[in-house]
Amino acid sequence: MSVSKTAKKLGIKKILNRLYKSPEKNLRRLMDWADKYAGDLLKDQRQSIRDAITDPENPYYPFVRHILRDVDPKVAKTIAVNFFINANLVGVPIQFEMRKKYDCNIPWAILLDPTSACNIHCLGCWAADYGGGMNLSFEEMDSIITQGKEMGVYFYLFSGGEPLIRKDDIISLCKKHDDCMFTAFTNGTLIDDAFADELLRVRNFAPAISLEGFREATDSRRGEGTYDLALNAMRILREHKLVYGVSCCYTSENYESITSDEYWNMMIENGAYFVWYFHYMPVGNDANTDLLPSPAQREYVCRRIRNNRRNKPLFAMDFQNDGATVNGCIAAGRRYFHINANGDAEPCAFIHYADSNIRDKTLLEILQSPLFMAYHERQPFNDNMLRPCPMLENPDKLREIVKLSGAKSTDMKSPESVNHLCSKCDSYAEEWAPTADRLWKEQRRKKK
Repeated sequence: MSVSKTAKKLGIKKILNRLYKSPEKNLRRLMDWADKYAGDLLKDQRQSIRDAITDPENPYYPFVRHILRDVDPKVAKTIAVNFFINANLVGVPIQFEMRKKYDCNIPWAILLDPTSACNIHCLGCWAADYGGGMNLSFEEMDSIITQGKEMGVYFYLFSGGEPLIRKDDIISLCKKHDDCMFTAFTNGTLIDDAFADELLRVRNFAPAISLEGFREATDSRRGEGTYDLALNAMRILREHKLVYGVSCCYTSENYESITSDEYWNMMIENGAYFVWYFHYMPVGNDANTDLLPSPAQREYVCRRIRNNRRNKPLFAMDFQNDGATVNGCIAAGRRYFHINANGDAEPCAFIHYADSNIRDKTLLEILQSPLFMAYHERQPFNDNMLRPCPMLENPDKLREIVKLSGAKSTDMKSPESVNHLCSKCDSYAEEWAPTADRLWKEQRRKKK
């Protein structure tokens, strides 16, 4: 039985249809349904949502009302079914079964690059190192999603390059796989009213617009006028009552501004529903290691994001400092993996090594490849979940994995050896470790 039919059978669509008639009553009914159906699955996450629904003092109490008030009801209901039901309550048990059956990682999400091309040229962009001439065909992306759904994967992310160069194919994928949730990391410059109309039609796509901070920081990296174009994209999405968010990379130069109250207020005022924070990664032969945050700067970011999450109505994900939530590294299919525009299956968007390609292997064969199994056998890479990455915080682990698996660099323009990459992280890992250990002990005390 398909997940959409399962959701209908279990009565979720009836509750969602009633939600807008009596929100307060039916929000609680919705959580009662989730608790009854899911049992112990995602129990902590469900309790957090219940608190946001029922406690007026909770910072996400107005966030929930923001969704009900400002998102098109058909879009909100589609996302509720595709993300919360299909990708989690239905998909996760299938992933567990597959992991047990095949003794390998099975992802919760898959990140893929429709194209390596981009319409702007950002300083320090590792994606540009691939070159602009590679593309995944529509048929290849369709096959990835079809295979993924057989493994319980109903969440797909697009990066690049600029993924919206392929906006027509993305819309077609959203339409064909209407039981999945899609998002894209985009500079936002190609979002216009016509594209927003298409998003209203398919209802299962939520873009994340990349910003480096305010106007000066964004334009200095992405080009003059890019900041205003990004805010204009957010205006268009807001007027069409769509869900969207922001993607940020924090460095030694922008870490204060990008986590400030002013910046968070700007995102909220422009209608964003979520923000992804990414730690700067020194990927590529010419990567600038001066942009790596110091231990004190990273601790500042970690504390600021957590403080803002407790006080501001914006859902925030801290890709490097939220390791405790997912028990460390999520790469190589443990929660996600990356397929570049050449079809190479990489463990992570920041680890540009592969021993498999989608044009030669199925997704399941890729997940059982030497490279991915080397990850599987070693995860988590550290008992301290603030030191999760085999590159950034445990560089000897990545050296070992690449050597044993025989994986090769996927950078076609300037291949980078794993020793060169990891040498840029050795001192960072050593310097971060004492701070990470102190913070980890502090977190564990608070949890107890």
